Amino acid sequence: MKFGPVPLEEAEGAILAHSEQVAAGRLRKGAMLDAAQIAALRAAGYRTVTVAMLDPADVHENEAAAGLAAALAEGAGDIACSAPFTGRVNLIAERPGVVCLNAAAIHAANAVDPMITVATVVPHHQIHAGGMIATVKIIAYGVPRAALQRAAEAAQGAVRLAVARYRTASLIITDVPGGPGDKGADAIAARVTGLGMEMVETVLCAHEEAALAAAITGAKGEIVLILTASATSDPYDTAPQALRAAGGMVERFGMPVDPGNLLFLGRLGARPVIGLPGSARSPVLHGADWVLARVACGLPCGAAEIAAMGVGGLLKEIPTRPQPRRGGRG
Repeated sequence: MKFGPVPLEEAEGAILAHSEQVAAGRLRKGAMLDAAQIAALRAAGYRTVTVAMLDPADVHENEAAAGLAAALAEGAGDIACSAPFTGRVNLIAERPGVVCLNAAAIHAANAVDPMITVATVVPHHQIHAGGMIATVKIIAYGVPRAALQRAAEAAQGAVRLAVARYRTASLIITDVPGGPGDKGADAIAARVTGLGMEMVETVLCAHEEAALAAAITGAKGEIVLILTASATSDPYDTAPQALRAAGGMVERFGMPVDPGNLLFLGRLGARPVIGLPGSARSPVLHGADWVLARVACGLPCGAAEIAAMGVGGLLKEIPTRPQPRRGGRG
């Protein structure tokens, strides 16, 4: 591609590099100059104009962006590509889900040519229908076809959307005299419906092992969520023990995500069971969002995956948490 000022008589068919003012208004950058536009520029007093002129081996920015975006989403259902505009194509989620990325493939595509770029959300980002997963931007007005092909080959199938494999969830809330009752039920239901699932029931029971075990056994949902009136502070506290009493197992207690430290994950037969910390009553981003989204979408989420969530796991400071005094022990 050639870029720079050229005489007007040589500019027809070239791409206008900068917006220019003419009698009828502004000619926008990126326009493919035709005879009428050249005449308008001449009438406005221009003798030269800065343009980009594609070589036969080049691909126009819009065609290049569309091709790379199609390669990224190849084989992925529920992802739509926007119409190309000024060298940009956005990849949009058509359903709620969790974004899965091949980071190495995207790094490789971005390393081919600085004019060919892919930007994405972070891996395992929970997204709503209509949310942007990635954007492809061709920075120059055109790029070499060979470079585009290498980038597309590197990025092929690097983006996909995992959607919920479960349809329903049950929420069991334990209560104590003077406790929070069902506070937070709406926030937790919103998390469930945000994944395209249905909260089929919200059950209140006493904060006692036997009562909770019975509620777990009788839960109707394909995923069971437990929100306790009193914080689960040990792997053998009331809620984990109730799951064991119901015939289930605890796979992991505690996670390196804040808020979310006191979450536990287990199973009752084939059904996932997630014990939610009291902080999950707030709708703010929480470790429970990460675990619920991965579990609901059938992505790996066991002890190893939860242990790996610590980097980036400091989500939000809780104002009520006691802080060390300045100069004191941390």
